[in-house]
Amino acid sequence: MKIEPIKAFEDNYIWALRHDGHVAVVDPGDAAPVLRFLEASGDRLCAILVTHRHNDHIGGINELVARYPVPVFGPAKEAAEVVTHPLKDGEILRIPALGAEFTVIEVPGHTLGHVAFYSAGLLFCGDTLFGAGCGRVFEGTLDQMHASLGKIAALPAATLVYCAHEYTQSCLRFAQRVEPENHHIAARIRRVDQLCASDEASVPSTLAEELATNPFLRWQSPAVIAAATLRLGHPPGSDAETFAAIRRWRDG
Repeated sequence: MKIEPIKAFEDNYIWALRHDGHVAVVDPGDAAPVLRFLEASGDRLCAILVTHRHNDHIGGINELVARYPVPVFGPAKEAAEVVTHPLKDGEILRIPALGAEFTVIEVPGHTLGHVAFYSAGLLFCGDTLFGAGCGRVFEGTLDQMHASLGKIAALPAATLVYCAHEYTQSCLRFAQRVEPENHHIAARIRRVDQLCASDEASVPSTLAEELATNPFLRWQSPAVIAAATLRLGHPPGSDAETFAAIRRWRDG
């Protein structure tokens, strides 16, 4: 299976999963770039995967299914009318045309029903985890988001992380404020700046890279704990409190 980004809006990525003339797309917020992709590639759309119900992730689905009546797989806990096949945590999604299967992981926080799709070292995580960052907590709680990120952090380190936005540059600038002495962050900034200057995607990253540079996964790092202590005025009492302090800092 080959995976390619389809750019949408200013900074969204719609992921195209291709195999043997068939393609599934993840989070098609806009139909137009997907239709152009299909016309250029000659592939047949076989499925749509949805991580959560925000319009920049589902806004193109009605137009796509009007032309290609394919199943739409998405979170059971969100009332998105476009989803035809609702999925719950731990369910297995099989897409025979791609020769692939995905485990559904519920990752509430950004929205209450947000899910991620994991398959053999590939993670499609929507707006839960970004390159060197994480999504804002709009509907859930900070504790929920921390627990969701903990699920992701427990996956194999070689996992490729396919997030839905090109936010890595700005997220890394914040990460460097949290951990100014982290040489992994400095090296990643140089690499990502070069990619973005060439209009190339900075994602996917590996989970190992995120664990080394993403402050929202590094709640046990002494430097991140020290930064949280400064924000709180006292040492955090738990990993979740460390995460929450850093997330509130980023929000501000």
